[in-house]
Amino acid sequence: MARFFQPKKKTQLNTKHQSLTIEKLDHHGAGIAYQNNKPIFIEGALPGEQVLAQLTESKSKFGRANLIKIQKPSEQRIEPFCPHYHECGGCNMQHLAIEPQQEYKQQTLGQLMSKFAGQRIELEAPVIGDAKGYRRRARVSLKLNKKTRQLEFGFRKKQSKDIVTVKHCPVLDSDLDALLVPLHQLLSGFSNQESLGHVELVKGDNTNVIVLRHLKALKESDQQSLEALAKEHVATLYLMPESDQLNRVVGESANYTEAGVTIPFEPNNFIQVNQKVNQSMVAQALDWLELDEQDCVLDLFCGLGNFSLPMAQKVKQVIGVEGVDAMVDKAKDNAKVNGISNAAFHQANLEQDFSGQLWAQEKFDKILLDPARAGASGIIEHISQLGASRVVYVSCNPATLARDSQSLLNQGYKLQKLGMLDMFPHTSHLESMALFVKD
Repeated sequence: MARFFQPKKKTQLNTKHQSLTIEKLDHHGAGIAYQNNKPIFIEGALPGEQVLAQLTESKSKFGRANLIKIQKPSEQRIEPFCPHYHECGGCNMQHLAIEPQQEYKQQTLGQLMSKFAGQRIELEAPVIGDAKGYRRRARVSLKLNKKTRQLEFGFRKKQSKDIVTVKHCPVLDSDLDALLVPLHQLLSGFSNQESLGHVELVKGDNTNVIVLRHLKALKESDQQSLEALAKEHVATLYLMPESDQLNRVVGESANYTEAGVTIPFEPNNFIQVNQKVNQSMVAQALDWLELDEQDCVLDLFCGLGNFSLPMAQKVKQVIGVEGVDAMVDKAKDNAKVNGISNAAFHQANLEQDFSGQLWAQEKFDKILLDPARAGASGIIEHISQLGASRVVYVSCNPATLARDSQSLLNQGYKLQKLGMLDMFPHTSHLESMALFVKD
């Protein structure tokens, strides 16, 4: 007798409001409740809270629910200080006091390293900065509302492409925050508003930068009014007619000075968002490496020289390696700006075989890695061959740090120090630093 495939009937989602108790937070800051031993993830809920929630998704191993009402609040719950918090997708932890936020991140880092790297270690004191006004970079989305014909100006809503119009962002640097309203007012009067892409705001030590991405040429009068606004606010203005084209039309190039060096940058270059934490991060990395004036140091994923240039002032030689040609050229220029002659920079795709390159033939006393979220899987297996006795790994993704740590441990390194860097307060984003030592 022939058998025919019959798909299982979909279980109808129970959307009735349910009372749940939150047990803990997940690694993205969502509360976790359990229903028949199945975890239910609820954004905005805190451990110890009794909440009313509505299921939005139910899988065999987990579910998701919307927070409807807090029936019994946590003692650590606070009122968010941003009026846009419940809509804006920028921050997701303002409902939790700042000290518990930092404790949660410490615990998350420790748990991930224990689970994936198989090693428990007492964490160092976290590197922290200001809780507000810390962002020196932001991208403001622009969109002409087809129904109202009003220009939306702000940040993306949570899990949406819609825009929350923002007049004030408490976590944005005050000088950049002061540009939001006048820019919105000015751009709302532009011709061809549908061709406006986004605005990038960046804080330099010497100037504030405004970048306007536009898909069509600006009307001459519109550009003149934008230039006038930049001059009024003593800001540098760039126009971006193509995604890879930047035209500076008003003001000087930006730079920042930290850890004893001045680093000029273009607005499309990567710089750390939190200046105070970056400064402390660089100082801690140099301290953990125990740099000596006879050391030869390798800085992998070196960028503009954020770590390389301060290190060069303390050691015999620094070799910086970066995948992006433009960043390598900029790092070389930045070394010249600071009168640094003992730092050399090379381009290499660190995800591919680099053994044929001259810098890879050398031996190094110390190594620093600061990779992107994907981690350093391409080069991590070769660290021991490069000869370093101390390795500092700066990570923006604890999961890939834990993964790469396994390789370093297998190569004979020991995890000696581990600490959290609170680069993005009021978000679940977690940066960290680890020190590996080989006897």
